[in-house]
Amino acid sequence: MSASLSLRRYGPSPGSHSHDHFQVLWGWRGALELDIEGRGARMSAGRVAVIPPGARHDFQAAGQRSECFVIDSEASSLEPHAGRVLQCAPAVQHLLRFLAQRGDVLLPDAAAQLLLASLCDASSVSAARIRRRIDWDALDAWVDAHLAEPLTVAVLAARVHLSATQFAARCVDETGLSAMAYVRERRLAAARRWRAQGLAVATIAECCGYRSPSALTAALRR
Repeated sequence: MSASLSLRRYGPSPGSHSHDHFQVLWGWRGALELDIEGRGARMSAGRVAVIPPGARHDFQAAGQRSECFVIDSEASSLEPHAGRVLQCAPAVQHLLRFLAQRGDVLLPDAAAQLLLASLCDASSVSAARIRRRIDWDALDAWVDAHLAEPLTVAVLAARVHLSATQFAARCVDETGLSAMAYVRERRLAAARRWRAQGLAVATIAECCGYRSPSALTAALRR
């Protein structure tokens, strides 16, 4: 397989999958939440990710629109960066800007070779932070099933294999809510659903972790 370069638009997750070749993504427009074998990173302009052959990976646009330059390649020179997310030098960003202005979906082979060569140049890339992805849908479901229990930051953090400090920061960054505000929103959403179904306030309060029916009523009014 010769290295093929294209500019691709991303949206909802297609589900976890893998390829029998390297796939290299340069963030360009918007943000893309990328998961490589359980480790997550946010791809944005200035970042490049190298997905090795056979690695399970998934992605989802963090917003309405995300675009990345993508190369599918079998080049063995990519092996040292397999599974890594790197920060690009400004010169690489200038090249991507030039390519984006062309407006082509498929881009010249020469550009693909230049981008691949930049990964072998220590002055063109540096290590970027990669972090474990939080599966918020799974965490939502777990929290909803344990609303009657004490749900502290430490409990939530342990559930997603992070420290309490890491989870607190990630919760604000990825949901816009503090960890305790996140729990409160889950409790109130459940309480409203059960109230609409006609359950007694006392029963709902107990199931949602409120100390009394009046405490639940006050929370719903706020």
